[in-house]
Amino acid sequence: MQLDAKIPAGPLREKWDRHRFELKLVNPANKRRFRIAVVGTGLAGASAAASLAELGYDVDCFCIQDSPRRAHSIAAQGGINAAKNYQNDGDSIWRLFYDTIKGGDFRAREANVYRLAQISVDIIDHCVAQGVPFAREYGGLLDNRSFGGAQVSRTFYARGQTGQQLLLGAYSALMRMVDAGKVAMYPRHEMLDLVVIDGHARGLVTRNLVDGTIRSWAADAVVLCTGGYGNVFYLSTNAKASNVTAAYRCYKRGAGFGNPCFTQIHPTCIPQRGEYQSKLTLMSESLRNDGRVWVPRKPGMGEVDPASIPEADRYYYLEERYPSFGNLVPRDVASRAAKKVCDDGLGVGPEVLGQRNAVYLDFGDSIRRLGQDAIAQRYGNLFEMYERITAVSPYKAPMQIYPAVHYTMGGLWVDYNLMSTIPGLHVLGEANFSDHGANRLGASALMQGLADGYFVIPYTLGHFLASSHRGKIDTSHPEFARVEGECRDRTKRLLSLRGKRPVDDLHRELGHIMWDHCGMARNPEGLRKALGLIPELRERFWREAAVPGAGEELNPWLEHAGRVADFLEFGELMCRDALERDESCGGHFREDHQTKDGEAVRDDERFCHAAVWEYQGDDRPAVRHVEPLAFENVKLSTRSYK
Repeated sequence: MQLDAKIPAGPLREKWDRHRFELKLVNPANKRRFRIAVVGTGLAGASAAASLAELGYDVDCFCIQDSPRRAHSIAAQGGINAAKNYQNDGDSIWRLFYDTIKGGDFRAREANVYRLAQISVDIIDHCVAQGVPFAREYGGLLDNRSFGGAQVSRTFYARGQTGQQLLLGAYSALMRMVDAGKVAMYPRHEMLDLVVIDGHARGLVTRNLVDGTIRSWAADAVVLCTGGYGNVFYLSTNAKASNVTAAYRCYKRGAGFGNPCFTQIHPTCIPQRGEYQSKLTLMSESLRNDGRVWVPRKPGMGEVDPASIPEADRYYYLEERYPSFGNLVPRDVASRAAKKVCDDGLGVGPEVLGQRNAVYLDFGDSIRRLGQDAIAQRYGNLFEMYERITAVSPYKAPMQIYPAVHYTMGGLWVDYNLMSTIPGLHVLGEANFSDHGANRLGASALMQGLADGYFVIPYTLGHFLASSHRGKIDTSHPEFARVEGECRDRTKRLLSLRGKRPVDDLHRELGHIMWDHCGMARNPEGLRKALGLIPELRERFWREAAVPGAGEELNPWLEHAGRVADFLEFGELMCRDALERDESCGGHFREDHQTKDGEAVRDDERFCHAAVWEYQGDDRPAVRHVEPLAFENVKLSTRSYK
């Protein structure tokens, strides 16, 4: 496997502008000769499909939801970063670039991250022009707020529903192109496999989730925008339909998988309250602007009314440990700190699975200082959501929060043009590995998805078509029939499972293994144990799982079984990657590599690289390749938020 990142030459600030000029173009009259398949309709997918269609390409767009509006991007709450410096508080493109590199613990490419920061300022203008209702100050100017890992205000927001409003903007652009006949929209279609002909991605196979029809689609290029794989842990903040299948199928067809062990744990989620809970609920990181995080200083006070605990007995652990950033430390740091105080017996709330796993997020000081109306204006819908789920009003009592799996920084490896190791397969947004390193700063996911879809892929995809296209192919090519046949065989095998255990039960068991051994903290012994348990669980899945129903109908049990089967293979790859990366960095916290204060210890001499895994077959271990990361514009240093 050849890993050529195709990073342009020249000064960092000029790379993207120079690269755009040097990219080959497709004549406007020729664009309508090409058909592009876009898989996924979140922010990356919807913006890419709309932008490519606007340029003149014919686009087939697929999503597993019943409408593009229901893509998981809708769940993003807190905001989107942009280096506008509206507050005149010292922000700049360079500062956003540096904060993102540092926040990712120096495990991302400089060139990609700088381009992201550079494009950020245009994203806001573009979305405002679409009508996205960002919050505004009294005078009408766009408002913004702080997020973790930064000491400036650069996060633009629409109350606690920023993802929804941005997605509606992208959706409106997409539907305009559907109406114009340039986008053919296929909801309730799941990608089952990628078709590769002569080494190039030339189409895909889908299953219609309503009637079960398995069908092939030919394309001149494939754009994968299918999000992350956090549901390998079973409990996560992801939508239940979020999965790894599309990306994993591409991996098994030859696409390198970058840094699969890099998983983000979000520090502010509603804690688990029972063994059979199906998912977790995110509470926006923006809440840490005005909420203070604390636990009782003394063990055994977890169920005491927090109002009765005097100030002297409250341990504001983030403010004490990290005085410079306080409650706005990056997510990985805040999450580990919450785990530590709970492991030390200072957690609050009811006992679940043998421990009190919650800390307080308290708005009492802010309500007294600013008034309840001001807090309600900023966070009202988030407070309402919390109260509906917990029956506790955050205006009257502190929230209880605990870290949960949220975002995955790993994904299919891509070069600077967002193309994978399979020519013609481009990967955008959370599905790729490129921009966040070992930890994503808050409000950067929306920024990356829209940057990739609106501003990067329209240039780089055209360059691929102009320089590397292999001519037209349709679904009569025998490779389509072969791959489609493999999909049918895989479906038949799943439907033949007539055991006694629901697939969800086996998925939950996998989640326990992954969380315990490859979750917020990892160690060699636990990872080796997981690498023994997962193959054993996978073998039991094919013996014990029950998949009722038929293939030629709406069958959610079949859908779930296919996704869990892939999780059972992919989880092993994650654990192998975590074991091989013998250091701590960002969200990858190895307990055998930490300071006496519990901070991560990197090993830049051996691991200043991206790990890229190449599939070798079901009966052979994957091969680990590396892409060295060169830091020419920032100095490698130990992260400190104190």
